[in-house]
Amino acid sequence: MIEERAVTIARAARTALFPARFMLVGAMNPCPCGYLGDVFRECRCTPPQVARYREKLSGPLRDRLDLSVEVPALPPEALSATATGEPSASVRARVIAAREIQRVRYEQDAIRANTDLTPSLLTRYCALDRAAMRVLDAAARRLSLSARAYDRVRKVARTIADLEGTPAINADHLAEALQFRLL
Repeated sequence: MIEERAVTIARAARTALFPARFMLVGAMNPCPCGYLGDVFRECRCTPPQVARYREKLSGPLRDRLDLSVEVPALPPEALSATATGEPSASVRARVIAAREIQRVRYEQDAIRANTDLTPSLLTRYCALDRAAMRVLDAAARRLSLSARAYDRVRKVARTIADLEGTPAINADHLAEALQFRLL
């Protein structure tokens, strides 16, 4: 049986239980003016202004974000051009296949997906070979990853491997997962 997650908030007079299965998706500009890194417009923000702006997201909140992706502005001609990327239907098929891999893998463990992995299950299902371990350990030192971030990188790498249809996590999967934390 799969348990639903919940958050308990206890205060002096009462206790409340809230459902807590959600996916947070957010967006923010790279700086106060929104043009940092833009090839079409010049950013006039100072480095201290950019730092203050980015610090509005606390470290503990940022530590809980699994994926951060920078999306640069597109030139007008690219907006009206015919799409050249991977079709949505093939992406959807790959995601469905990865979810099925996870369903089968975890059916005896009462969880649904990689995000639900507990520390003991993480050890079992996100085992790393020597090369992958070297990549993760070097990144943990260089990026000062917290224990939470360290585990989240492993879960994201597990998902990347599932999307690829690969049974084991390798160094490339970890490197890709780490790129999502570098923003």
